[in-house]
Amino acid sequence: MSLRPLFRSALVLALVTAALPAAATRFEVQAGRSNSNGYGANTAFVEAVFAPQPLGRTRFTWSPDVSLGWIDGRRVASDNSRYTNRDSVALLAAGARFHLGDAGDWYQPLFFSEQLAATNHATHALSSHYQFVSTLGWQAKHFSVALRHVSNGGLHRPNTGETMALVGVAFDI
Repeated sequence: MSLRPLFRSALVLALVTAALPAAATRFEVQAGRSNSNGYGANTAFVEAVFAPQPLGRTRFTWSPDVSLGWIDGRRVASDNSRYTNRDSVALLAAGARFHLGDAGDWYQPLFFSEQLAATNHATHALSSHYQFVSTLGWQAKHFSVALRHVSNGGLHRPNTGETMALVGVAFDI
């Protein structure tokens, strides 16, 4: 009996439960194009960003960040018959979004986020069921743009990852 599905479910439940006490302040719907080894695919994400909290006595703030994403499959030949990029991949991620500065600062809309994710399929690009999601972006009141990279950080080979450009619309809840 494999404990992998049980471990993944427990991790997802713990991450979602930790975010529940905070009220969501921002809901984003993002779409874009992902690239892995020169082959493109469509991608979409729905993201909830919760109320910002100060990070100690610094000018940084952090917000709990939960994402549900989808990366379309591709018809790409692979030298590794175990992994292909044919399957679409769904992922559930949770982590934190970081900002620097006060609300009036010109650079405050810039953000960096880091999340842990679980996926439903292993592909050549995402070769394990656990991933790291790193995002660098800019957000306005109802609009966002971001560069996002999803990979397992070299913990399992092959590790080509998915790199994507996203645009999104945002709503305050």
